[in-house]
Amino acid sequence: MKFYSTNNPGHQVDLAEAVIKGLAPDQGLYMPSEIPVLSKELLDKFPEMTFQEIGYEVIGALFSTALSQEQIKELVDHTLTFDAPLVKVEEDVYSLELFHGPTLAFKDFGARFCSKLMSMLMEKSDRKVRVLVATSGDTGSAVANGFLGVDGVEVIILFPKGKVSELQEKQFTTLGQNITSLEVDGVFDDCQRMVKEAFLDVELNKKLLLTSANSINVARWMPQCLYYFYAFSRLPKSNKKVVFSVPSGNFGNIAAGILAQKMGLPIAHFVAATNVNKIVPDYLQGGLFAAKPSIATVSNSMDVGNPSNFPRLLALYDNDDQELKSQVSGCYYSDEETVKAMQSVKEKGYTLDPHGAVGYLGLKDFMAKNPDYQGVFLETAHPGKFRETVEKALDLTLTLPERLAAFMDGKKKVEALGNDFEEFKGYLKSL
Repeated sequence: MKFYSTNNPGHQVDLAEAVIKGLAPDQGLYMPSEIPVLSKELLDKFPEMTFQEIGYEVIGALFSTALSQEQIKELVDHTLTFDAPLVKVEEDVYSLELFHGPTLAFKDFGARFCSKLMSMLMEKSDRKVRVLVATSGDTGSAVANGFLGVDGVEVIILFPKGKVSELQEKQFTTLGQNITSLEVDGVFDDCQRMVKEAFLDVELNKKLLLTSANSINVARWMPQCLYYFYAFSRLPKSNKKVVFSVPSGNFGNIAAGILAQKMGLPIAHFVAATNVNKIVPDYLQGGLFAAKPSIATVSNSMDVGNPSNFPRLLALYDNDDQELKSQVSGCYYSDEETVKAMQSVKEKGYTLDPHGAVGYLGLKDFMAKNPDYQGVFLETAHPGKFRETVEKALDLTLTLPERLAAFMDGKKKVEALGNDFEEFKGYLKSL
């Protein structure tokens, strides 16, 4: 399989170059040149198959031209070491819990897949790969823990000072080894901008082998389609259509769901639910796509003013924006609405994190207008990762899972950085 740039379909590369480079030279995102379609007969067998068995089929269909069956099995087994249970919250409303991995966030799936694939592809190289990561929260912890101790790879994480929860910070700033954290005096969009500029800087790329493990990298983005197949297979049999509501920041997660749909999974509709950083919902409701400065919210991992995966949404629908708007609804919610949703769902016996609450609201609003659906919202992180917000909203004390609590005892180690690219470039040149 070849991968093309969203900015130039004529620019095509193989899997190794797409993964190691991360971003195309023209700053486009890499997309698979062909999307395989799984047969209905195979999809009908998924309810009787394990998560891993589903993974072999899906990843095999996507990557069999570039990887051996042994490599595919090794990748899937390394990635899917934890469950993604589907939990009934109320009639026809299900939570897909994606927080049972090492860092208790959905990004553990993509980060583990990406780190394993990258190490496979670099196995015979004597060059060191430097992975640059901009994070608004969970990407940093998932990538740091996924790549921790991987030979030949150094991870450099940029995060906005004072805009990431303490627990999220601790998960990537206390590790040491091959993980370096840069605390940027700015917002997430500054971090993302500097990383993108580094990938395009000729001088830096002559000196260093730079790549990304954000969702812009196909090895981080594509494996996320796995849990859509798994969740769909675990839904109770019903004559109702299925809608997925995805709390969205950089829009890689919902793009992975659309990838699953394009591979044959009969998802009828998607809801892109955001906080007040509503660039994509405004577009889906008839406006223009216009990047804006991000606004701080209680769902901080979605505080993104220029979603980098937006070109993938268009590419998945062959740049037909009308088809995109017919298949994906956009909505957004204030902090007050988010907190109220957390409180109302807690009364039903289920604890949401702020991001899952946004996904739940999007699902409920869609189903109120479309009662012939059963729906799944993505619960993307453990409530304990946003302990202060959740405890204040619900007036309770959360007991942190043991592996989360252990991070709080670690000592934070960071280097301060301004939001000017030249300063970041100077840091990289000194390596």
